[in-house]
Amino acid sequence: MSEENTPSDLVALAHRQLEAVNRQDLDAFMSIYAPDVVYDTSEHGLGVYEGTEAMRGLIKAYWDAFEDLTFELEELLDLGNGITFHVVHQRARPVGSAGYVENHEAHVSESGDGKILRVTVYLDIDKGRTEAERIARERE
Repeated sequence: MSEENTPSDLVALAHRQLEAVNRQDLDAFMSIYAPDVVYDTSEHGLGVYEGTEAMRGLIKAYWDAFEDLTFELEELLDLGNGITFHVVHQRARPVGSAGYVENHEAHVSESGDGKILRVTVYLDIDKGRTEAERIARERE
């Protein structure tokens, strides 16, 4: 069995993921997810995606919807036990539009055996933080 990620590994991983998103490198972005990853975007009304192929399809379609898309990391916490919480600010210009849209959201990532097993996206930052802390406590 491979070792759990260390806290510094999880923080570095989050930064690498953000860099991959901003250059729209889908292969690099997807490389750290477990084959049976669960990607929950229910709060956005986009549903729950199970497995890397389903997640990959969602991410590609999302990226393709914008001519300009950037993510900025506003907060990153390693809560221990394989749980990270981060807040990102998205700024995007939809295809065919001159205007930009902006969004703040929280991502709670659950990792194990060197891969991300689950990501839940929250529009309510405080709710995401509370859930991340609860999950980290339950994993102790």
